[in-house]
Amino acid sequence: MSVAIDIIVTAPCWDQQAGLDELTQSTVRECVAQTAAPLAPDCELSVNFTDDATIRELNAQWRGIDKPTNVLSFETPGPLARRMALGDIVIAHETVAREATEQDKSFEAHLTHLLIHGFLHLIGYDHQTPREAEEMEALERRIAAALGLNDPYEGSEPVAEASSKGKSNGDV
Repeated sequence: MSVAIDIIVTAPCWDQQAGLDELTQSTVRECVAQTAAPLAPDCELSVNFTDDATIRELNAQWRGIDKPTNVLSFETPGPLARRMALGDIVIAHETVAREATEQDKSFEAHLTHLLIHGFLHLIGYDHQTPREAEEMEALERRIAAALGLNDPYEGSEPVAEASSKGKSNGDV
């Protein structure tokens, strides 16, 4: 099973990020391997590496939240096994950098977590309820561990806890 990835860089702040293509490819490969999702053969997805201004516009347009976020996913409708295009993941550089610093993580580790999170949304996972969040977070942890990363939620409040307190779970 192969997933073609269309990597789009729409903001110059990403130009200095070495290894972006390989990091994206290896993360998606591991997501596919760990989830065993029933994907259509030779499906594809796009990843748009952008800035806070662009993601803020998208967040306002599609979620009604007028602020930047770290990652947005736009799932293509229809049965997963029939979708040739899984959808689009959009990631904002400034927010990723700020959050990585705040969480005392490397930029690459946080970016990898957001790619995992975005991919899981494309294949139908969500975190609207505590139960959904727990399932999604467990899978995120497993994929991160398979990639040699620490628990992405270590030292921060998991989405499952935030969901049960009525907080917004738009940000990871």
